[in-house]
Order: sequence, then C-alpha cells, then structure tokens
Amino acid sequence: MRSFDEIFDISAARHGGAEALEAKLQRPDPAVANLAEDRWLSLMTKCVFQAGFSWKVIESKWPGFEAAFDQFDVPRNAFMDEEKLDALLRNTDIVRNGAKIQTVRDNAIFLMELRQEGGAAKVFADWPDTDFIGLLEMLKKRGSRLGGNSGQMVMRFAGRDGFVLSRDVTARLIAEGVIDKPATSKTALRQVQAAFNSWQEQSGRSLMEISRVLALSCG
Repeated sequence: MRSFDEIFDISAARHGGAEALEAKLQRPDPAVANLAEDRWLSLMTKCVFQAGFSWKVIESKWPGFEAAFDQFDVPRNAFMDEEKLDALLRNTDIVRNGAKIQTVRDNAIFLMELRQEGGAAKVFADWPDTDFIGLLEMLKKRGSRLGGNSGQMVMRFAGRDGFVLSRDVTARLIAEGVIDKPATSKTALRQVQAAFNSWQEQSGRSLMEISRVLALSCG
C-alpha cells in the first residue's frame, strides 16, 4: 500500500499540480454538529430517491418533495397515516415510488429515536472517524434504505467527515491491495477503514480529503 503522499502526488500529476488538486478537495463542515433534524430527514430522503434514479430529475423535483413532506417536519412524517401515504402516491410533484415514500416515515421514526441519544446531529457528528464504518452499519440497521452508498452520501452532503466508496475510490483501494473487489463484507469494510486510518495518521487530513484524493488518482 502506497503512502498518502505518494497517492497525493499521483492525483496532483493528473490534475494540474498540488495547488490545483487542493482546490478540488472537499473538507468537513463543522456546522454538521448543529444540523437541524428536518434537514437530516431531507438529506436521507434525497439520497434514497437518488439511488438508482436520475439525480437531475430528483433535484428538479425537490421543491415538490419539500412541500409534499411538510418541509420534512420529523414528527409529522413519523406519524404519517395511510391517507397521507395514499395522497403522496398520487402526487405528481414527487417521484411516486411507494417503497421509497415509505422510507420517509421510517427514517422520521429513526430520527425521533435518536432524540433519546442526544439527537441526530450529536450522534452523527460525535461518532469516531476511526470507526466510520460503524456509523454506516448503524445507518443500515436502524434507518430505512440507508445502507451502502446512500448512507455514505447522506454524510457527505451533510458535511460530516467520512469517505464515499465510489468507483474511483474503490479502484484505488484495489490498486493498493487494500481490497480485491468492491467492499461489501464486514471484513472488507474493516480493511478499508484501517487503510483510511493509516493515511489519516500519516497526513493529518480528514477522511473526506483522503477519499477525494483517492478518487482523483483514478478519475
């Protein structure tokens, strides 16, 4: 496995030098620790609906989603009744996928449960970066359709530090011998986390920056 500096140099050579590469890196947003509960539900819903669908279509319809789901007010959505669900299935302002619409209620309930643990923002922001895969596993188990890439993208869009196992990041991890195929098993994810922890210790950078450098070394 190459050092982080070596991978950074590969990325810099592909993208116009170190300064140009730095300009392309995304960094964690400290405001994530204060992100409102309704915004977490909004992000979860957007990532669920974008999965396997055109992101451009979802983005263009997003004002309709916000209106249809009461600006993602968590209690209102947690106590959504069948009449409301039926109305949503007829609402042309959103994508009328029944299984995905149901996740809004399920994830609202999940967020309300997190109130007993300090609230979503605290739970997500305080989770150790060295166990980011643990946070992803929690989202998969307790949330609805928040496994795999969806959970990773929720954290990325929120500005919470973490990595996204995109095609290019996965290609670099394979090239470095960290994994031999896309990481789906717990063993493979632990190997990915160990590699990111090592690169973080070497560089002092965030998981988000490391993830982007890995992606740009291939893409």
